[in-house]
Amino acid sequence: MRSEVLYIIMGMALVTYFTRFGALALFRYTGVPAWLNRWLKYVPIAVLTALIAPSLLLPKGHLDISLNNHYLIAGIVAAFAACKSRNIIATLGLGMATMFALKLF
Repeated sequence: MRSEVLYIIMGMALVTYFTRFGALALFRYTGVPAWLNRWLKYVPIAVLTALIAPSLLLPKGHLDISLNNHYLIAGIVAAFAACKSRNIIATLGLGMATMFALKLF
C-alpha cells in the first residue's frame, strides 16, 4: 500500500476519534443541552434529503422535472407509500416496482 493512503486513513481515524471524544468530554458532566438535543433530532432527515434530492431531481446532471424522469416518479410514489403505510418494506417494494415498471414500458 502506498504511504499516502495509509496517512490519509490514519488522519481520518484521528479526526473521527477526536471529534467523538471532544463531544464526550464536553458533555460528560453537564449532559447534552435540551436545545442541542432538539436540533440534533433533525440531522438525519437533513442528511438523507441532501443525499436523495439530487438523485431524484438531477439524474443526468441537469434539472429534470418531467414525466420522463423515472427516478422522480418512483421517488414520489415511494414517498407517498412511506407517508401512508409507515412500512419500510412496502415503501421499498412499491418504489422498486414503480421503477421496474417505468423502465420496462
